[in-house]
Amino acid sequence: MANETSFREFPARVETYFCYFVISSLKLLFIHIPQSLCCCVKWCQTSLITCRENVVSVFSRPQQGQRSVCYRAAPTESDRISLWHEQTTRYASELRELKQQMVSQLETLDKEKEALRMNLDGVGTRVDRVERELDYLETQNGAQPCVDVDDKLIEQQVTLVKEKQKAKYSKLSDCSDMISSIKAMKILKRVGGPKGVWSKDTGRGSGKVYIFNGTDDDTIHEFSSVQDFARSLGLSLAKTVKLPSAWKGTGHVVYNNHAYYINQVDEITVVKYDMKNHSVTDSAVFPVQDHVPVYSLTPETVMDLAVDEEGLWAIYSTRQNDRHISLAKMDANSLDIEQMWDTNCPRENAEAQPGRSHVQCVFDVNDMVTNEAPQVYFPKRYGAHSSLKYNPQEQLLYAWDDGYQILYKLIMKKKLEI
Repeated sequence: MANETSFREFPARVETYFCYFVISSLKLLFIHIPQSLCCCVKWCQTSLITCRENVVSVFSRPQQGQRSVCYRAAPTESDRISLWHEQTTRYASELRELKQQMVSQLETLDKEKEALRMNLDGVGTRVDRVERELDYLETQNGAQPCVDVDDKLIEQQVTLVKEKQKAKYSKLSDCSDMISSIKAMKILKRVGGPKGVWSKDTGRGSGKVYIFNGTDDDTIHEFSSVQDFARSLGLSLAKTVKLPSAWKGTGHVVYNNHAYYINQVDEITVVKYDMKNHSVTDSAVFPVQDHVPVYSLTPETVMDLAVDEEGLWAIYSTRQNDRHISLAKMDANSLDIEQMWDTNCPRENAEAQPGRSHVQCVFDVNDMVTNEAPQVYFPKRYGAHSSLKYNPQEQLLYAWDDGYQILYKLIMKKKLEI
């Protein structure tokens, strides 16, 4: 009887000990788990209730065969308790791993949050700097009033600006002469190909003569004087000057011991080469796009450089104004563009054509000459000029005509006398 009572009390004792063991283990396990994992504790409590019901159901006394059932169930409950212990240990291990993963992710999020905060602080600093600069610019340049300007007023302002530019250039310029007639022609000799350039140094104090043979080369032939060039057998007495890049066309000139030549690859570049030191002094890309050949009779020449009493000039043409010639005044030292003009001089038959040609267009940058061009005729010849280079010191034109080197003597008069 005592054994039966003891056996009846066994399920309650097992239930009590097991529940106490599980609850104690969970208390020790979750004492440091964050509040976000409380749901896991609730799940464990639910599992304990289920376990308790299973224990009670197993150890409750049946109506028949009580002794045989009890003897058969005792080892099974021991195995189940061992299995529950292993499962509880595994769950605790998994929960610890989950806690470690969450702690690691929280640390990563904290680092990213700090980096984002620093980036936002940097952006805020830059925005403040930009705002200060804008405020400074507004104080320096006041806001323009929003007014409607009449088209006539705009035209008047544009005209006024042009007049100011002309007046400014007129003060700097002393161009009071223009061509009146051609007095004589002298064929000096014949050397080189049908197209080329020959010219004397247009600066003061130099008598050297330079030959650019052809329309695409990198070699200049230098003679000490016109006399040496005249008595030379071909180019035998010439000194050869090798340039660092090839020149294109026939638009080159020598001015104050510097060769100014056109180099054309992707863009048109004016190169300034020191003939004494044999080095490039400066170069500049001409600031005009869509070039076309400046002379219809010499398509290889996209730009023609010239020198007169005022300095260095560039003669060119563009596709936007392809029927006429444009003009630009350049600084011979820095190659800067000082001023530009669109003329009414046609490109067609520009440069003297075969036969008896004449001056067909006059353009005065000072607007002192507004009448038609004077009747100035070139002597009759059989070729066509590939180049004409003016020497202001001698008032001579150095012409290249189908391989012949020709000199033209010009007669100049005051503009007001024309």
